Amino acid sequence: MSRYLDSSVLVSSLLPDDSDFPACDALLAEGGHWTTAHALNETFATLTGGRLGIRIDAAIAAEMIRESILPCVRFVEVSVEDVVAAQINARQQGVRGGAIYDYMHLVAARKAGAEKLHTLNIKDFINLRRDGDPLIERP
Repeated sequence: MSRYLDSSVLVSSLLPDDSDFPACDALLAEGGHWTTAHALNETFATLTGGRLGIRIDAAIAAEMIRESILPCVRFVEVSVEDVVAAQINARQQGVRGGAIYDYMHLVAARKAGAEKLHTLNIKDFINLRRDGDPLIERP
């Protein structure tokens, strides 16, 4: 089954003390799932920004991503044309403000042909999903 992992799953897969670590780590370890380069930036920002109550050094966060995530995922390329098309369709899809970032994960998952999009933030995605889009699930 083809799956797409958003940054919430990637972050939790790197933090053994996180309550979602076992499920996220196991899912990532299966290998071959899709994500985007942008998800790596979101992961880095979360790890280094302190929002989770921890602040990991940038060099260590980059190394964690390189060693633990890169070997386990494939990358779908979201082009400028894909971004502009998503923005044009944003109103019709009920997307505004920061929801564009979650919507772009859904666009990327669709482009990759993923059957499921895995996230820890179900509520952020569920209203964006339309018929034919990947199912939204927690790991």
